[in-house]
Amino acid sequence: MKALITAVLVNVLFGVGAVLAGDAPTGTWKTVDEKSGKVMSQVEVYEQGGKLFGKITGLTEPNDKDGKPKTCDKCPGADKDKPIVGLVIIKDLSLSGDRYKGGTIMDPEDGKVYKAEVWVEDGKLKVRGYLGLFYKTQTWLKA
Repeated sequence: MKALITAVLVNVLFGVGAVLAGDAPTGTWKTVDEKSGKVMSQVEVYEQGGKLFGKITGLTEPNDKDGKPKTCDKCPGADKDKPIVGLVIIKDLSLSGDRYKGGTIMDPEDGKVYKAEVWVEDGKLKVRGYLGLFYKTQTWLKA
């Protein structure tokens, strides 16, 4: 009887792990402009040290009008004037229930940093940035 219960528990635990892994936010995602529907960038979401991060790995338009790689001229601190491709924009999110929270996301267009929360819903990544009580949620598509 103990062997049967152990076998059932192991199968349930591995089954739950497989389901959770299927909904993991890690991987490569495409950001989409809400108004035009145009893909704007590609972001690699990865885990490091038990926390979730995301860096821009590609831009639809990677160069400025002079043909040089776009840089984050409005970004704060160490990210200022760094190339946007390669920039880590999601930082230090920790798993809390079925979502990752407690970290930040930066918008390289204006350099603003927001509290962040991400989760997978229907195979899409929901990315929410908070400014006080207000928030905005974007939907990113699997690349």
